[in-house]
Amino acid sequence: MLSCLQIENVAVIQKAEVHFQPGLNVLTGETGAGKSILIDSINAILGNRTSKDLVRTGASKAVIRASFAQIPDVVLDKLEAAGYERSAELLLSREITAEGKSSCRINGMPTTAAVLRELCGGLININGQHDSVGLLNPAHHLSILDDYAQNAKLYQEYYVLYRSLVKVKKELDAMITDEAEKQRRIDLLSYQVQEIEEAGLTAGEEQTLESRRKVLANASTIRDRVAKAHALLSGDDDTPGAVDLLGEASNAMDTAAQLDESLSGVSGTLMDLYYSAKDAAAELIDRLDAYDTNDAELDEIEQRLDLLYRLKRKYGDTVEDIIAFGQKAREELEQIQFSEQRHDQLQAEKLRLYGLAREKAEALTQTRLKAFDELNARITDTLQFLNMPGVRMTLHHARGPLASHGQDSVEFYISTNAGEAPKPLARIASGGELSRITLAIKNALADRDAVPTVIYDEIDSGVSGKAAGRIGEVLRQSAQGHQILCITHTAQIAALADCHLLIQKNVTNDRTYTEIHPLDTEGRVEALARLISGDHVTELSRANAREMLGTGRQ
Repeated sequence: MLSCLQIENVAVIQKAEVHFQPGLNVLTGETGAGKSILIDSINAILGNRTSKDLVRTGASKAVIRASFAQIPDVVLDKLEAAGYERSAELLLSREITAEGKSSCRINGMPTTAAVLRELCGGLININGQHDSVGLLNPAHHLSILDDYAQNAKLYQEYYVLYRSLVKVKKELDAMITDEAEKQRRIDLLSYQVQEIEEAGLTAGEEQTLESRRKVLANASTIRDRVAKAHALLSGDDDTPGAVDLLGEASNAMDTAAQLDESLSGVSGTLMDLYYSAKDAAAELIDRLDAYDTNDAELDEIEQRLDLLYRLKRKYGDTVEDIIAFGQKAREELEQIQFSEQRHDQLQAEKLRLYGLAREKAEALTQTRLKAFDELNARITDTLQFLNMPGVRMTLHHARGPLASHGQDSVEFYISTNAGEAPKPLARIASGGELSRITLAIKNALADRDAVPTVIYDEIDSGVSGKAAGRIGEVLRQSAQGHQILCITHTAQIAALADCHLLIQKNVTNDRTYTEIHPLDTEGRVEALARLISGDHVTELSRANAREMLGTGRQ
């Protein structure tokens, strides 16, 4: 249940704090006073899409806070699963900056709008003015039946089967191809697989070949440089090499270190250099034979690299790409070659899935037909109470091919006058009738969900007189099991409220300010009198208001 709503810098509302009560809460006020801003604020606090246009002109940000009590278990379970502690009170907040950035919190902990919407969407059900128009769309009628039937588990079971069936059908359709085109594809794939497999490719071989080609192409230069380095290290009969010189230096420093221990570090370094140079000289003499010119090997490498170049032009940028292409081509070739066997398997799977999906679809159909019978009885009773005594609703139903929603095509037909055949709802109902039909449906559905707060935005549109009073009675009855918030322009509905809130717009210093006030008895009398007579409130309209409130003087 929504206990309190705090609003700061939201459109024309600079600052407001609204306390709601259990039962029927009615909000009245002049057109344009800001009633829709309350709906926008509540939508925002539930994580629904909003925009920077909500921020009051000149303000840096808009802030909306809401507190809830008597939280449904289904919401508490979601919150607990998401890491929030269970508590008797739930606090939600949202800020929207003038730049359009949004931040949300649940019990003070940061969250995202998407998470807020997922976890807390079950707190409030908002029925806006567009819902009555939506009722004119037959596509919406099926969801109404499903909501009443509460068949979500059965529908999910059907949908899993349906998606599997669609997947199998797509694979089967892809296999049905012209035989000549099929043979051409086999020939091409066979050639590609053979060419790649005969090449005997190895991952990384191109880099190895390039490195070896570089060595062979420069073997003479490398050999000359290695020989010169060896000569400089080893020396000759006339000139000592670096190894000999390092040996002499090491021996000299060894003798000196025996006399001055501080020279032992330098002595050790020279000894290490001597042995390193000696090892390097030995390795160089061993490597000289490796750089003999080998034209035959170089030709082989050039031919292999040329083959890789030609394959890369066809199948990929690297050897690894070529190998992957060949593997994919082989898999496709095998799939085509064994397509008859696979086709038979898919055909059998298609029949199996189709049979199971049909069974689930029929089970869905039965829940929907049963739901309509029960829903229709409740709607008819409510509409008769709402001053539509001759109303009769039927369901235009047909079974069709399986689709994502099942096999059913449905549309509500209605007759609003005795003796007339039912016709499509969109062609029959007037604005006032549509409002009452919408209320009757919403009232029936309300008992099927655990949403504690239901908001009706001008559900009395196009209705007046006795019918408006009856709408109020239905709302008051529904408020016994739900908290109802109703925006209305009708005195008959406002008079039945447990809590009456007045939304007033004022202009001060060329700025618009909207305020929200809870009304006491006298305040309600004035508000009802204004709803009855408009701007010219008279004692008679006040008397009528007191009578409606049950406070008329004797």
